[in-house]
Amino acid sequence: MTKRDIVVMLSKILMSKREAYGFVNKVFEEMSNALKRGQKVIISGFGSFNVIETKTKNGRNPKTGEKLIIAPMKKIKFKQSKNFFEE
Repeated sequence: MTKRDIVVMLSKILMSKREAYGFVNKVFEEMSNALKRGQKVIISGFGSFNVIETKTKNGRNPKTGEKLIIAPMKKIKFKQSKNFFEE
């Protein structure tokens, strides 16, 4: 399922595709902003999104075999709700 598929489904309920597109964009924008602020995004019955920071780790360039250090970075972690597959 893509963002476009969500817009098409919502456009059947809302007045137009333009309105549905604006709604979907706003939802994802607010979720992104919350995650950037370090907040957890919880969607009941679906799951939660949380930002985690990885540690510095050793790696290597697969082409040259050269060793390098991979800097810490922020990643989004998703955890499904306990009853996600139960219905």
